[in-house]
Amino acid sequence: MSAPDTCEAELLIRVLSALLREDVVSLRTRGTTVHEQDGPWLRLPAGGDALLLPLAEDGFQSAYAARRPLLVRESDGAELTSYESVLGALRELADPEDRGGFDAFAEECRQTLATMRLHAATRAEVMARLPDEPGLGGGLAYDTLAARHDHPVYPTARGRSGLTEDQLRAHAPEFQPRFALRWLAVPRDEVTVTGKLPEFWPTPDTLGLPGLRDTHVTLPVHPLTVGALPGGTVLADRACLDVVPTLSMRTVATVADPSVHLKLPLATATLGLRNKRTVKPGTLVDGAVGQRLLEAVIAREPRFRDTILHADETTYAHAGHELLAVLCRRYPAGLDDAVVVPLAALLAEAPDGRPVVEGLADRFHGGDPLALFDALLTLLFDWQTTLFGYGVALESHQQNISVVLRPGELRLLFKDNDGPRVNAERLHTVLPGPWEFDDPRILGSDDGPVADVFTTITVHLCAGAYAFGLPRHRRALLALIRTRLSEAVDRLGGDAAAVLRARVLDAPRLPVKAMVTAGTLLSKERSGAADINKHYTTGPNYLLPGGGPA
Repeated sequence: MSAPDTCEAELLIRVLSALLREDVVSLRTRGTTVHEQDGPWLRLPAGGDALLLPLAEDGFQSAYAARRPLLVRESDGAELTSYESVLGALRELADPEDRGGFDAFAEECRQTLATMRLHAATRAEVMARLPDEPGLGGGLAYDTLAARHDHPVYPTARGRSGLTEDQLRAHAPEFQPRFALRWLAVPRDEVTVTGKLPEFWPTPDTLGLPGLRDTHVTLPVHPLTVGALPGGTVLADRACLDVVPTLSMRTVATVADPSVHLKLPLATATLGLRNKRTVKPGTLVDGAVGQRLLEAVIAREPRFRDTILHADETTYAHAGHELLAVLCRRYPAGLDDAVVVPLAALLAEAPDGRPVVEGLADRFHGGDPLALFDALLTLLFDWQTTLFGYGVALESHQQNISVVLRPGELRLLFKDNDGPRVNAERLHTVLPGPWEFDDPRILGSDDGPVADVFTTITVHLCAGAYAFGLPRHRRALLALIRTRLSEAVDRLGGDAAAVLRARVLDAPRLPVKAMVTAGTLLSKERSGAADINKHYTTGPNYLLPGGGPA
């Protein structure tokens, strides 16, 4: 007898909870809570009728979440239990010009549901062939596990727009495939190359294009992007360089040297219709500037020299187009005997059926996940509050940080430094720069945007998500998060510490990402989002004493 298909119910619970959290069609602000025998319900007026949503106490970025995967129409008791019927009912409550966003989100749900079912059907076969070895190569197995786990906030994160099942099987990290890259030859005078490209970089001769040896530069192309390439380039018939996808999918690890990753434009979107996976040339500049900034901070804060590691992101090439670009990311040496795990994998289901963090705790922390989180949070908060003192907050979410483990040792490895928020006035008092970021949104003149990124990324995604994702340890982890963050803020001292205490530790409410709203449901003009990844609503502060449900 086959297991029941619970995928759609699981998806709909997440979708309803996200829409409630983001106050889509004023669910929170226009709805009223009514208490029935089975628990609280939200009643939302809908024309001459009303919609009812069963609620459960939550606490992680929202006071309530959906308790059951349904909406009930009050007039006739009809139960809406599919994402199509639920989004269709809510669509009717939206402004007419916003209804296209609901149609787009319904398509995201369709893609995500198909992917969830594919994950369920292929779990056994994929788990059976995952390698169990140390180092960066072995760490790709954890990327596979993380890709099969849901995002802490975005409900349709497993979906990738426009990709078929065959394309996912051949190129997505949840299947850990191996494939060869395609290559372009681009006129040399149209290409900007910064840094030294790896020795394995193919020449036009290698690719079967000998006539272009002296006039063109080669750029790698993800196989899924070939059909979307602009004109004016020469695509080699010959594929070259075997790679394995990482968690981000558009970034691939080279098989010959897993310490070298290539970030390539991908003609798809994740975490929202407008969250394109191309590579804008300006982000390559910003990543390199961000790295130099972090190196300057560590030079002044030597206690992090051996515990905070950074991938090198100063080598890149582009031809002035978001589909003609590549970042060559090099990881630090000396990790061959370490276990390297992205934070996004910690709550993922390991082959033995337990969360990954429990297996890691068995190996490195005497079987105590709280001890592992204690070491992780102590270092994470020390580093991130130190950066805040310089006016810097990194967009270092679970995908961009890996925990590096050896017996008796825990370090953190960071990548992707192209999207920070920086209070330039605070930074320039200690590190004058110049810090010439390409994106004008990065540099500001106050602590507000920096504190928002610190809260939504470091606190919510890299700390709070684990407390609420491990119900058995919730109370202990929430207490641990507040204690370690308080200690880090006290160690920081000065006015920067006062800002973090007021805006994070003691604030009645905290900023919360409104990712569905900004990423898909509303246009930028309608949402007012200057950056779809930094568009916020608010939620309860689970860090307050007694915060969060038991």
